[in-house]
Amino acid sequence: MEAETKHTLIERMLGAAQLQASTYEEVEHDKSATTQAALVVVIVSIATGIGSLGAGGLIGLIYGVIFGLLGWVLWAGVTYFVGTRILPTPETEANWGQLARTLGFAQSPGVLKVLGVIPFIGGFIFLGVSIWQLVTMVVAVRQALDYTSTGRAVGVVLIGFIPYLVLTFVALRYLVTPQ
Repeated sequence: MEAETKHTLIERMLGAAQLQASTYEEVEHDKSATTQAALVVVIVSIATGIGSLGAGGLIGLIYGVIFGLLGWVLWAGVTYFVGTRILPTPETEANWGQLARTLGFAQSPGVLKVLGVIPFIGGFIFLGVSIWQLVTMVVAVRQALDYTSTGRAVGVVLIGFIPYLVLTFVALRYLVTPQ
């Protein structure tokens, strides 16, 4: 049997951003990668906060990290439920931790949201990276839930995206509403 290879955090983030199924399989099965996945979420939340400093300032950055972590936990829970209870296949075998790890690493392209501060093109970069993140999440879900169909993974991601959007809108409303 071949020895298990564990890649560094940066290698895993790059592999996830490059849609490498093997990276998602690695973090899915590495229980110690949950902390790394949470770190990815924090890094991406900070990059996102910096990229949108004009919208929320420093307080927005702090709340952005908190809501980023809450959103990650929520999305992992919803995708776990949808993927294992509503849209499972006979091969589907997963737990919340596996979804949390793969979805945490799927946020990796979000580090580029820091470029949202660039005048005129920052918003386009932000949007493009957000779409890239949705694509990485489809791959993460497909691998974590052992799907052979990418379409099924798209369905799970879209269903899971609804509560995530609600949380995002609640967070934005809280941050934008004058105190």
